[in-house]
Amino acid sequence: MFVDKAEITVKAGNGGNGKVSFHREKYVSAGGPDGGDGGRGGSIIVRVDTNMSTLMDFRYKRKYAASNGADGTANNKKGKDGKDLEIRVPDGTIIRDVETGAVIIDMSNSTGEKTFKLARGGTGGWGNQHFATPTRQAPRFAKAGLPGEELDIVLELKLLADVGLIGYPNVGKSTLLSVVSKAHPKIADYHFTTLFPNLGVVYVSDGNSFTMADIPGIIEGASDGAGLGHDFLRHIDRCRLLVHIVDISGSEGRNPIEDFKTINDELKKYNSELAERPQIVVANKCDLVFDGITNKQTNIKNDEFNQENAEETNPVNLATNFEKYITEHGYKLFKISAATHAGVQDLINYISHELKNLPPVVHYESDYVPKQKIQGKPEDLVIENYDDVWTIEGAWIERLMQNINFSDYESRMFFDKVLRNAGVFKRLEEMGIKSGDTISIYNIEFEYEE
Repeated sequence: MFVDKAEITVKAGNGGNGKVSFHREKYVSAGGPDGGDGGRGGSIIVRVDTNMSTLMDFRYKRKYAASNGADGTANNKKGKDGKDLEIRVPDGTIIRDVETGAVIIDMSNSTGEKTFKLARGGTGGWGNQHFATPTRQAPRFAKAGLPGEELDIVLELKLLADVGLIGYPNVGKSTLLSVVSKAHPKIADYHFTTLFPNLGVVYVSDGNSFTMADIPGIIEGASDGAGLGHDFLRHIDRCRLLVHIVDISGSEGRNPIEDFKTINDELKKYNSELAERPQIVVANKCDLVFDGITNKQTNIKNDEFNQENAEETNPVNLATNFEKYITEHGYKLFKISAATHAGVQDLINYISHELKNLPPVVHYESDYVPKQKIQGKPEDLVIENYDDVWTIEGAWIERLMQNINFSDYESRMFFDKVLRNAGVFKRLEEMGIKSGDTISIYNIEFEYEE
């Protein structure tokens, strides 16, 4: 199954916690703090895999998490770093932020060696050895590890093709691709035979080749979700050159001019820039209309054909009017029969020549602005009073409490000092706190003393 879009969550590992430990050795009475630091959490790494052609692997598994860093241990031993998690994606995958839709990275690289660190692991916390000072020689607290980054992302595959084949169903796109490349798309005489884009490499001569994609299901209303075109229009975005195929014979009961207009209208609605993309027009199934196929002149089967009296559905009339319309609008027209291969080589040679003068495949620049980690500020704390109980809440103090060992006197004194220096007690005093009142901070309560 071809899957070209998937939404997943990635979570880097958390950093390990620092260790509270003191050196213990025979005959050494005061060895001092020797708690080691926590290890760094594992990161999420994305790598291009040129052997992948679909996002099928992400259809059922939606969450990817790297391992956490290990906690520090005694004897100043640092905890083991968490193992990075590598995610492989097809060449041409765009990674977007779910919330904003912004492009984080375009994973497009012909060599298949491109990697990107999508989510960074959290830094390990400091052990108590870092907090020793001349006046605090036995700190009984350490620093907690930081959490790893977490992102909700959309993986969006946009085929890396030089040439995109567009047109209504059953006009011969898949047949042409099978003729000029080694691709083997499903071909049958009913609409939407092709259910997903097919990609083939067209070899023109030694050292001269290009990629061609058959884009299925584009019909009227495709840009609004009709047919299959809404799902696959994105694969045209990167194509340097569009080859617009029409059924010149009208064998499906449609007018080739109207088909041509409709498809171009859908491209414009989806992306106005696509309507300006270089486009070659290919009149297919000419074997049903002309005696011989040539791109120099038209040889109509019925020499006694009277255009003024012919019905509009007459194949010859359809072909003549279409050729006139395309020529008047400045498009290059090729008349071919994909079924008999007539005129195909001239088309391929021309495409190869045109590609040499066109810009390279489109790559998307990142416009993603990472969210700032909400650490909070002391002044953002929410302080509320209920009689003689004062509650304090906020990201800043919640983060601070993760690094405090409330069972240790020195650690509590450190906590008290940080609150005082940050102006928290001053705010409480200005709000009317009295000695003996209770301060409640999440799951910790203590009595206030002036």
